[in-house]
Amino acid sequence: MVRIGRMASPPATPEFSLTRRDLIAALGAAALCPTLPATVSAQGRTAVALQAKPDRISLRPDGPGPSGPETPVWSFGSGDLRFKRGEVLDVTFGNDLPVAAALDCRGLDGIAAAEPLASRALLAAGGKDSFQLPLRHAGTFLCEPLLADGGTAPARPRPLIVTGTSPVAVDRDEVLLIEEWRLRPDGSAIPAGNDPKDSTQIHTINGKTSYDISAPANARLRLRFINGSQRSVLAVKLENLDVRVMAIDGQPAEPFPARNGALVLAPGSRTDVFVDAAGPAGTSFAILLHDGKQARPVGKLAISNDPPVRPAPFPPAPPLPGNDMPAQLDLKSAARFELTLGTPTEWFRPADFKPSAAPAFQAKAGRSVVLALTNRGAIASVFHLHGHHFRLLDRLDDGWKPFWLDTLAIEPGQTQRIAFLAEYPGRYLIEQVATDWAAPRLVRWYSVQ
Repeated sequence: MVRIGRMASPPATPEFSLTRRDLIAALGAAALCPTLPATVSAQGRTAVALQAKPDRISLRPDGPGPSGPETPVWSFGSGDLRFKRGEVLDVTFGNDLPVAAALDCRGLDGIAAAEPLASRALLAAGGKDSFQLPLRHAGTFLCEPLLADGGTAPARPRPLIVTGTSPVAVDRDEVLLIEEWRLRPDGSAIPAGNDPKDSTQIHTINGKTSYDISAPANARLRLRFINGSQRSVLAVKLENLDVRVMAIDGQPAEPFPARNGALVLAPGSRTDVFVDAAGPAGTSFAILLHDGKQARPVGKLAISNDPPVRPAPFPPAPPLPGNDMPAQLDLKSAARFELTLGTPTEWFRPADFKPSAAPAFQAKAGRSVVLALTNRGAIASVFHLHGHHFRLLDRLDDGWKPFWLDTLAIEPGQTQRIAFLAEYPGRYLIEQVATDWAAPRLVRWYSVQ
């Protein structure tokens, strides 16, 4: 069980303690980047084939002697999916898994026709489906399988990167997908939603138990951190580096420094940062990961022996180009609804979901919506809104934090209020999951008319 609270580090690693409130306080000091005029232009159509299928990955640390057994997993293939803003993807989704599955693309707003469960049923084993994904926003997104019950292996997500139409001044753009595994003694892994008894917890970055990045002095790196863990809130820290947050959950923010160089990521959350490789050749900076129990090194950023790419680091970066998000939300006339998290009442496992079930709420297109999310469970719960990004409201409901989110972790006993503009008509999912490996993924749906 992971609690979102103070995290104490073991003596063997550098001190690394923070709370989720620390990150929120740092975010609260930033101002949202200005809304820019629409820059989306038709980029044509691109055919994309995604096949959910059994795969294998080596999760044992490298060392002398015979390597450990490879671990069976389910995946959509390896590597990042990269496209440009304005493209329309003609997706063919095939399911070669032994259980029913659907494609879930986290963070892509307003694509009701491709919405899993609400518009597209779980695809039976051996089936195929086709639909379109218009890429209206640039940012860091995530494709993952939404599965029926009966999974026997963990399902790996796959990053989806949508680049903007304007260039961004970085020397390197790299995704760091953090995944959590619960390994049995025989090297097999326990899928989320099952009891992890007698398992060993490990983490990987881009499928490796230790991930190193090398860059010449004064290079600017855009690092896209993704929490691909199914259940755990994680914190990641780059030791002794100036880490500037540029985007959260795929939406640009006014740049601000991450407090103590640390980021807190709920399951499925994404944070883009800029880091300058400042220092003499041979300098290295540890990448630390905190799972709520202890901090451990999972990699490093090293300054290579190559000549510096420029005489001095870049000056501070301007905001990323905007995604035409709503400039204002009318809270006074907003439609208001209450949702209870932490209990299965009125929520469904994906395999039990029926489109005929009553919606959690209904909103009129063009109207602001305020949701009061109360966690009645004993541990933190994670809420995910499909179809729209939202603002986290201030406690007095008289304003909002200056960033957009699609995922939020809520402490037990807390109520958080969020607001969004019901911009895209259609039916969309909402999700909740407790931060416990054995907890089920639960869904409902809402409509915009």
